[in-house]
Amino acid sequence: MIGRRRDRAADHRVVHQVASWCLDYPDATLVQRLPLLGRALAEQSPSDAVARLSALVDHLGGRPLADLQRDYVDVFDLSRDRALHLSYWTDGDTRRRGEVLARFKAAYRASGFVVDLHGELPDHLPTVLEFAAIADPAAGTALLQEYRPSLELLRFALLDLGTPYADGVAAVCATLPGESPPDRAAVHAAARPPVETVGLELQPYGDRP
Repeated sequence: MIGRRRDRAADHRVVHQVASWCLDYPDATLVQRLPLLGRALAEQSPSDAVARLSALVDHLGGRPLADLQRDYVDVFDLSRDRALHLSYWTDGDTRRRGEVLARFKAAYRASGFVVDLHGELPDHLPTVLEFAAIADPAAGTALLQEYRPSLELLRFALLDLGTPYADGVAAVCATLPGESPPDRAAVHAAARPPVETVGLELQPYGDRP
C-alpha cells in the first residue's frame, strides 16, 4: 500500500511538470523537450491523467512551432473565458485578488525555493504546476485543489472550443482527489461560497459584451 501511494505521488509530479511545459507558451525549447516528455509519461503507471497528457504531447509534437504559437494565442490570449490564471476565475479584477495573489507568493516563499515567475502573475497555472512538481508537491497540490473550480471551468471552456489543450487541463484535474464534475452547474454546486463570485459566471470583469 505504501509503495503504491508513493508511486502515485511520483506519477502526479511527472504529470504536473509535463503539463506545466505543455500549457505554457510554446517555444523551441518545448519542441526539443517533447520526445523526452513523451518518454517520461510512458514510464508512468497507466492512468487517465497520463493518457490525456500523452495525447496532448503527441498533438504538440505533430505540428510546426509557428502553428503551435498561433494556436496558443488563439486559445488562451484572445478570450477571457480561457484564462490560465487561477484566481481570475474566482476574483476577477477586484481588490481581493491582490490578497489572493499575495497568498500564492507566500506559499512559494515558504517552500524555500526561488520561484521564477517569468513575468507572469503567481497564480499562472504553468507556474503553479511546476511548483507542485519540483518545489513543494504538498503545498502545490493544495493550491491546485483549492482552485479546482477554476481548473474545471477552464477545462469546460477548452472542451467547448474543441482544442487538445483540454486534455492537458483534464490531466491535471485527474491528479486531484475526487471525480471531475459532469457540467458547469455541478462546479457551481460544489464550490464553496467564497469561490462563488462573478468569475465563476465566466465574466470576471463584468464588462463583456
